[in-house]
Amino acid sequence: MAYLNTIIKGTGSYIPTKVIKNVDFINQDFYDANKEKLDDSGENIIRKFNEITGISERRYLNDHQTVSDIAFIAAEKAIKNADIDPETIDQIIVAHNFGDVIEGTIQTDNVPSLASRVKHSLKIKNPECVAYDVLFGCPGWIQGVLQADAYIKAGLGKRFLVIGSEALSRVVDPYDRDTMIYSDGAGACIVEGVMEEEKRGILSSAVRTDTYEEAYYLFLGESNKPLEDSKIRYIKMHGRKIYEYAISKVPTAMQAALDKAQINLDQVNKILIHQANEKMDEAIVKRLYRLNHLQSPEGIMPLSIQFLGNSSVATIPTLYDTILKGECDGHEINENDILLFASVGAGMNINAFVYRQ
Repeated sequence: MAYLNTIIKGTGSYIPTKVIKNVDFINQDFYDANKEKLDDSGENIIRKFNEITGISERRYLNDHQTVSDIAFIAAEKAIKNADIDPETIDQIIVAHNFGDVIEGTIQTDNVPSLASRVKHSLKIKNPECVAYDVLFGCPGWIQGVLQADAYIKAGLGKRFLVIGSEALSRVVDPYDRDTMIYSDGAGACIVEGVMEEEKRGILSSAVRTDTYEEAYYLFLGESNKPLEDSKIRYIKMHGRKIYEYAISKVPTAMQAALDKAQINLDQVNKILIHQANEKMDEAIVKRLYRLNHLQSPEGIMPLSIQFLGNSSVATIPTLYDTILKGECDGHEINENDILLFASVGAGMNINAFVYRQ
């Protein structure tokens, strides 16, 4: 029997070279949401932050770089890794949240779309290669992959370039300690439909959006510092609400994807989850295993957040790429391994898919 499989044929990523360590924030004045200055010492603030998030350093773009610049770099690497002619790409899908924010400004730039900019940089002449952006919060890259899968299964395309690229360092409030969570980066992949005798690639997926109470858990708001320009908006979040939402809803979405694929959790070799917060990710995975009356095995969930921070749509594709390239210590992905991808973010949106390598 022949199957139309949706596979990830090649991957690439760009990890910025500018390293920002926790100690770099030690002399920063932080304020709470009520605009009251935190009276704790810088040492205690960054110590507590590390204990909660697991983050010790993160990466920022250099001043001259933009989100579309690094999306292009990651795309070039994925195209080379897949060994394809870029003129044969049917669609370019770029997931992001804020577009090209120029260093020193807070204004987003989405015209033309980042996908159009990437296609231009790749020098693709084929007019039937359609380029567009996806705004889906942190799960945007997974959503782009799922859209590619849907187009493939519908017979509307065979080869897709899916990119997740973000520079959250450009939209953070320096007086909000949550600023230390965010980072920059880009990851890309070539998604392709192929006819094969064995079923592999994307086996199933699950997606949900909760907005009745949850729509504004992540939002743009004014600076925490008193007397700052109230017209300027920065990324803000209700951290506790996001944590409670994620550990409650993400495991059920992951389980739904497994059930659709008729895959048992103990068959999964790796769980690649959005690198949002180390403690939150661990809690999500533990709850998933608890739903299945199992203990989570050692090494099931690779982590990059400790040194890369939360780069939103870029966290999963960069993690996946570094594992495949042998650059993630203690982790590897082998042929026929079962992978479970999952993400959660602004919307609030959740998605997951099961993948046989």
